[in-house]
Amino acid sequence: MSRPPFDPTQWHPETIAVRGGSVRSQFGEHSEAMYLTSSFVFESAAQAAARFSGQEEGNVYARFTNPSVTMFEERLAQLEGAQACLATASGMAAITTTCMGLLSQGDHIVSSKSIFGATVQLFATVLTRFGITTTFVEGTDIEQWAAAVQPNTKMFYVETPSNPLTEIIDLKAMKAITEKHGITLVVDNCFCTPALQKPFEWGADVVIHSATKYLDGQGRVLGGAIVGSKTLLKEKILPILRTAGPSLSAFNAWVLLKGLETLQIRMDKQSANALFIAKWLEENPNVRKVFYPGLPSHPQYELACAQQTSGGAIVSFEVVGDTPETGRANAWKVIDQTQMLSITANLGDTRTTITHPATTTHGRLTPEARNAAGISENLIRIAVGLEKETDVCTDLAQGFKLF
Repeated sequence: MSRPPFDPTQWHPETIAVRGGSVRSQFGEHSEAMYLTSSFVFESAAQAAARFSGQEEGNVYARFTNPSVTMFEERLAQLEGAQACLATASGMAAITTTCMGLLSQGDHIVSSKSIFGATVQLFATVLTRFGITTTFVEGTDIEQWAAAVQPNTKMFYVETPSNPLTEIIDLKAMKAITEKHGITLVVDNCFCTPALQKPFEWGADVVIHSATKYLDGQGRVLGGAIVGSKTLLKEKILPILRTAGPSLSAFNAWVLLKGLETLQIRMDKQSANALFIAKWLEENPNVRKVFYPGLPSHPQYELACAQQTSGGAIVSFEVVGDTPETGRANAWKVIDQTQMLSITANLGDTRTTITHPATTTHGRLTPEARNAAGISENLIRIAVGLEKETDVCTDLAQGFKLF
């Protein structure tokens, strides 16, 4: 008598993160296997033809079908509460693939100003070469989103919380606009992950992940993901993934599967640490402003409480400094005097990282674009890890002594 299959609708997210999507080979391995192969063997020429044409489901070629990658895709889709997922080589590959699948020459995107610098570059410089234009708006101003809609608008791109100012976008309000105009709502859920936020519950059509960040959680591999309905992914996104080849490797997929197992535990602890540190920073006289959704002082605090289960692990703050030169000098003092924090632009690690967005993640933007996005020379972003929270505060405090 065979056992019933794993039904994700019966279990909590913590259980899905450990067991969802797992498929065992004939060897009955307990931990997911790593399928390091470029191709797959067919039983007959007829089966090969059926697989290549899509008439029969199954593995064809590792550029777009691989058992390790499929397990990661299915687990993440279950965690997000979606029908399907397609994995990519990086978060930017996920965004680019989504744009290539959903947009054509002459189409228009509306995006918030406060997003990852590489995404701004993609929208403002790369896609324009192919006749796709973007209007950037204040993410929290719903009227600006509505006013920016054009007859050729096909996508709203939302990052919530945003990078690096942790702005919270009202997804329910976004959906009201996109539904009215037949626009696809794409939500970057990198900062929260499904452990803290479920964008599909608020109306998202597509969810994007940089799996490099919290889904892995230990800074080991690159990866990305596109989550949505089976129809949209199969008809619009998969043809691009299959042809252009922005593929996630089997090894990276296996590592990401291991990362998902501890996702909820890590996000809960890192969020608690971040709240402690954000409160400590608010009391520091050398800190001009703290950006953290879990603080009552955050402009979208009530929205964050409704849309997320906690404030997340990203804390940004502005140090004092009346001029851009002074602001940068003071920010660099704090960064350079840390002994334990990692000076790197990556985030989502178990190790707390610290960076100066104006000269790193958003350094390729023009000064005007940075100012429009609210990214000052005074700004520091920390991605809080699993160290003792008081140790992180102690490390940050060293630089403030030099002001």
